[in-house]
Amino acid sequence: MSRIDFYHLQKQTLDEVLPKLLIKVYASGKRAVVKIGKEERIEPINSYLWTFQDESFLPHGSKKDGFAAEQPIWLTSQNDNPNQAQFLFLTEGAECDETELASYERIFNIFDGNSEQALTQARDLWKKYKADGCEVFYWQQTDSGKWEQKA
Repeated sequence: MSRIDFYHLQKQTLDEVLPKLLIKVYASGKRAVVKIGKEERIEPINSYLWTFQDESFLPHGSKKDGFAAEQPIWLTSQNDNPNQAQFLFLTEGAECDETELASYERIFNIFDGNSEQALTQARDLWKKYKADGCEVFYWQQTDSGKWEQKA
């Protein structure tokens, strides 16, 4: 079963956290799918990933860009893995089904700790994934913005 890490955003936004995590994935030579809960949010995130830092290059694409199989990072709102990614990032309320659970090494569920709806969804998913036999881990930001694993 997949390892699922829950990242509870409290001190930073998705725009601040997602690129940092994706840089680590890209540097490791692995591939990622970023599943976004709302189709209309794909292109703003796509554009942001090109411009978030002047000194970094984070190759990625979406349906609009094409060449899915060659993209190290693929942005979607669908249940697809056209780039044969090992990692799945769930953002903005996106969820994964049983097939997706089994097909990724690691799943990152990044949720907004300032949204009661996102907190409730994360708690429900935690219970579901744990009951399905997945390894689940919870990460919370410290006051300095660093990630700390909680029991």
